[in-house]
Amino acid sequence: MATPNYGYEKRQRELAKKQKKEEKLRAKAHRRPDEPQGDQPADDQPASDAAAPSQPAGPASA
Repeated sequence: MATPNYGYEKRQRELAKKQKKEEKLRAKAHRRPDEPQGDQPADDQPASDAAAPSQPAGPASA
């Protein structure tokens, strides 16, 4: 019987979690256009937060 590949399973869970988070942010962004334009800087922060985890993940996996 083959041994379980825990590293692969963990990576798949992390990718699924990241994808779900990005989908939530996109859905939230689609709801926001009704609000005043003073909230635009707040929209930039989630985008930078979404980009930040992808940068450290690249070198860490290498």
